[in-house]
Amino acid sequence: MYRTVKATSGRQIFQPLHTLRAAEKELLPGYHPFEWQPALKSVSTSCHVGIIDGLSGWIASVDDSPADTVTRRFRYDVALVSALKDLEEDIMDGLRERGLEDSACTSGFSVMIKESCDGMGDVSEKHGGGPAVPEKAVRFSFTIMSVSIQAEGEDEAITIFREPKPNSEMSCKPLCLMFVDESDHETLTGVLGPVVAERNAMKHSRLILSVGGLSRSFRFHFRGTGYDEKMVREMEGLEASGSTYICTLCDSTRAEASQNMTLHSVTRSHDENLERYELWRTNPHSESAEELRNRVKGVSAKPFMETQPTLDALHCDIGNATEFYKIFQDEIGEVYHKANPSREQRRSWRAALDKQLRKKMKLKPVMRMNGNYARKLMTREAVEAVCELVCSEERQEALRELMGLYIQMKPVWRSTCPAKECPDQLCRYSFNSQRFAELLSTVFKYRYDGKITNYLHKTLAHVPEIVERDGSIGAWASEGNESGNKLFRRFRKMNARQSKTFELEDVL
Repeated sequence: MYRTVKATSGRQIFQPLHTLRAAEKELLPGYHPFEWQPALKSVSTSCHVGIIDGLSGWIASVDDSPADTVTRRFRYDVALVSALKDLEEDIMDGLRERGLEDSACTSGFSVMIKESCDGMGDVSEKHGGGPAVPEKAVRFSFTIMSVSIQAEGEDEAITIFREPKPNSEMSCKPLCLMFVDESDHETLTGVLGPVVAERNAMKHSRLILSVGGLSRSFRFHFRGTGYDEKMVREMEGLEASGSTYICTLCDSTRAEASQNMTLHSVTRSHDENLERYELWRTNPHSESAEELRNRVKGVSAKPFMETQPTLDALHCDIGNATEFYKIFQDEIGEVYHKANPSREQRRSWRAALDKQLRKKMKLKPVMRMNGNYARKLMTREAVEAVCELVCSEERQEALRELMGLYIQMKPVWRSTCPAKECPDQLCRYSFNSQRFAELLSTVFKYRYDGKITNYLHKTLAHVPEIVERDGSIGAWASEGNESGNKLFRRFRKMNARQSKTFELEDVL
C-alpha cells in the first residue's frame, strides 16, 4: 500500500510521496482498463479515475470547513481492480499450483472482500499550512481475503489465493478518507452514501479484467466485519452501546445476558434491522414508545450499510481486559463483602494495582486501554502479580482459574484459522465458557448481578457459532485498518506535500 524505498543505509524508510511520483501512477487506482457486465447502475463507465473528491455530486456545504477539503476517495470498483492487479502473480501461481488449465479458467472467479471502517481522534497537524478541517477522521478500507474459482463440472469452489496476513496494514487498502467525526451520523452517511451505492451496484454485476494475459470475470462478495461495536451500531441503526439491548448479534437485554450467560444464538441481520426500522417508523400497532422499542429491540435509526454480524477480535480483547482490570481493583479492595466503597477507596485500590503492575510486569498505566496493554494484562504473570495483593487464598484461586479459562478461550477468536491452529481449545470452548460464566455468577456475583459488559457477553455466548459459520473470527477483525490509522497519522504529520490541494491525496 505505502511502497517504501530503501535508503542508502539499507534500512527501509518512508519516503515523502513526491519521490515516488514516477511509480505512483501505476500503483494508484485508475491505471488499468476493465469493464463491468452489465454496466454498473449510476456509476460512470470510465476506468481511468484516480482520487476523487468524496463529496463530488453533493452541493457545497454551508459548514465551517470548506467542503472540498472534507473527503477524498477512490471509486470503489477502480480500487478493487487495482488491488486485484496487485495480486495478479499470486492468482496465476494459485492456478498453476492447482493444475488448472489456463484458457479454461476465464470465468467463475469469486472474490471475498473484508471491509473495515474506523474513526480516529486528534489527527491535527503539527505545523500545518493546510486547510481548516475537523480534528477527527474516519478511514474506510478493504482487504481482499480470498479469490476462488468454480471450475467447470466441479461442485466445490477451489481457493487459489488466500491472504496470508489479513490483519496487516499492507493488505488493507484505503478507499476513503474523511475528516469527519464518526459520531456525526449525518455527515458520515452523506460521505459513505456513494460508496454504499457503488458496492450495491457491484453485487449484481461481473467485472471483466485482464489477468495473466486473458480476460477473466470476477464476482465480488462484501463482508463488513472490520468495525468496532460503536461503528456497527451506527451503521445498523441500533441504539448506542450503553443500551439495554446489549448485543449487536442477538436480541438479549443486559439483564437477560447476565442471568443466562452462554445460551444465545445469532439472530440479528441487516435485513431484519431494516424491517424493524420500518416498524419503528410506522408503528403499525399504535403502541407506546416503550412497547414499540421492545418490539424492534432497540433499532431506532435507518440501517445504512450492511455489516456482517460478527465480533471484532481486537476490541473484544480490549473490552475484556478493561473488565479484568476492574475485577482486579475490586478484588484488591475486597468489594465482595463491602457495600458501596467510596471514590477515594477505589482510587487507592487502582493506584495499588497500577504500582504492582508497573513493578512486576513493567506495565505503565494507560489512559485508555489499548491492544498492547490488554495483551500483557491478560497473562498468568499479571494474575500472579495481582494475587500478591489479594489476602484471601480462595479469591486468589478463583482469579487464577478465571484467567486460566480466559487464556484457553482467547486463541479461538484471535487465531486466523482456529480449526488448524488451536483445535483443542475450539472443542473445549463451550465447556470453558460455561465454567467461566459459572464463576462470574457465583464468586464474582457482586459485579455481574443484573449487568454484564457487551464484549464479555459476546465472548461467552457467540464465539463458537461465528467460528462455525465463518471459520474464523480473528482473520475478519479490524486490526489491519487500525494499523493503517497509525500510518495515516504519521503521513499526515510528516509527509504531506506542503500545499493545500495535496494533503488529503497524500495520506490516502
